[in-house]
Formats: sequence, structure tokens, C-alpha cells
Amino acid sequence: MAQQANENWKLSIVSPVYNEADTLPQFVDEVTTMLDQIQPPGGAEIILVNDGSHDNSAAILDRLATEHPGRIKAVHLSRNFGMEPAIQAGLSISSGDAIIILDADLQDDPAAFTDFIKAWQDGNQVAYAVRSSREEGPLQRALFWTFYRLLSWIAHIDLPLDASNFALMDRRVVDTLLKMPESNRFLRGLRAWTGFKQIGIPVARRKREHGQTRLGLRGQWRLAMNAIFSFSYVPLFCFRLAGALSIVLCMLLIFWALYAKLITGIAVDSWASLFIVTTFFGGVNLLGIGIIGEYVARIHDDVKGRPNFIIDRVNGDYHE
Repeated sequence: MAQQANENWKLSIVSPVYNEADTLPQFVDEVTTMLDQIQPPGGAEIILVNDGSHDNSAAILDRLATEHPGRIKAVHLSRNFGMEPAIQAGLSISSGDAIIILDADLQDDPAAFTDFIKAWQDGNQVAYAVRSSREEGPLQRALFWTFYRLLSWIAHIDLPLDASNFALMDRRVVDTLLKMPESNRFLRGLRAWTGFKQIGIPVARRKREHGQTRLGLRGQWRLAMNAIFSFSYVPLFCFRLAGALSIVLCMLLIFWALYAKLITGIAVDSWASLFIVTTFFGGVNLLGIGIIGEYVARIHDDVKGRPNFIIDRVNGDYHE
């Protein structure tokens, strides 16, 4: 039976937190206000996952959990594991029939909850936010736009354009995601890979009011690499293509050298041709090793079998 058919359904809110001391009180106020309007018949819980924050976020989370007993769970990881593992940790604790993931930096608008829930009650098992607008600079918006279209083109599954982590997922979808043991996770890709019935809902991304984005350029690059190497084999195809073109170029150089020697009588300087060929093939080999290394590194991470996160403690009702 579909979870939507449960008349006493419960809603879970999962939010990763990293150095969000300035935004947490307002974030919780906005989320609780929306939950009071929605009033899920089975109740609601807010799971805030402290991903190794080094500001005052931990103390604020504990205070919020104490002020909202039975509604807010403050989950503290043993260190900073990253956004995707923090989300996974929150999902593993959630108990709702429907689970909404959103950032705690106030850029995801809780007003979209009603649209998500309506889409879920209409039979969709995933309702995800499609970024109808962004508050980032023009260069960053252009990079996001280009990346998502490139990823959609090279991926071996159908990845929706401009989709966000901000989404509602049915309990069955969440349980499926939690069964996936891979280390280098790209939630939007894994969510699409599960299939099920999914719908995109346009949601404007609000401007960040406090602090810096938790990912930064390095984190965004790492997430992009996880997306590409987890859902596409095109890099390997490009390497094979480069190898084939290298062979063709090498043959052309051989024919050119023979033509110059046998027909024109002008020998090609050996140092020049040797330097060109050596440099070219050296670059191709290094590129190929790097591409293969990205795939092997991810296999290595999965083979080690280390957990993606470690929960230090939970402030709130929770039984492991």
C-alpha cells in the first residue's frame, strides 16, 4: 500500500547544519510555523544534523531540542563528514511517512512544503525543487546552468535539470536510498536512479543572509566529480577516443616522415618529431591514468567499508 494512503501520516524534516548559528533560530521559527499550518495528522519531527560545526551551532541545537521536546532532534556527528553524509545521517533517524530535506541557511523556502505535500498526496513519491531563480552572481549561475546540462547529457540515467536537494520523499524512497552503501554520494542522482514517480516544482532560491556557503568552490568541485563519475562512463569513452586519435596521429606522423625522406629527400629532424610524439602520448597517458584513478578511488572507498558518518550523540527522543 502506498504511504500516501495512510491517513495518520507523519512528516519528518531533515536539515544538515554547519556553522549556522546566526540562522538557526529564524530557520526553526519558519519551519515550525509551516508545520503548525500543515498540521500532519501523525505529527512532525525536525531533525537537525550538526556536521561538525565549529561555531555556536551545537549549543543552539541543544537548546532548541530542549525548548521543543518531542519535535526537534539535535543530531551531533563526531566530526565534519560533509553535507551528503549529514543528510544520510538525518534520513537514518527519520521516522516520517514523508521526509523533507532542506538546508538550514534560509535559502530553501519552507513555504514550498505545501506544494510538496500536495504533490505527494496526488501520488508522487518524490517532489523536488527546481531552481526557478538563484541569488548567486552571474558567473556562478552560468556555471551551475552549464554543469547541470552537461551532466544530464553524459549521464546514463535521466537526471532532471536544475533539481535541488530540497525535496519531499516518500518513506519507501528514503528506505531505498539508505540501502545504498556507496561512499561518494550525489543525492540528486541517487534519488533519480531509484525511479518511482517524481515531479519537479519550481521554487526560487532565496538569498543567503548570513555567513558563507558550506560547500565553497572546493566542495562544489568534489560534488561535481562525484556526480560525473557516479553516473557517467563518458570520461572513459573520451579516453578511448583520445587513444584512437593518438594512433591516427602517430600514423600520420610516420607517413609524413617517410614521405619527407623518400620523396623530397629532406629528413625530418629526429629531436623534433620525438619531442612531439613523446609529449603528446605522455599527456594522453597521464589524462587516462587520472580518469581511471577517479573511478578506482571510488571503488577503494567503497571496498574499505567505512561508515559515511558517525553519530556522537542525539539530543531528543531517539532509540537506535
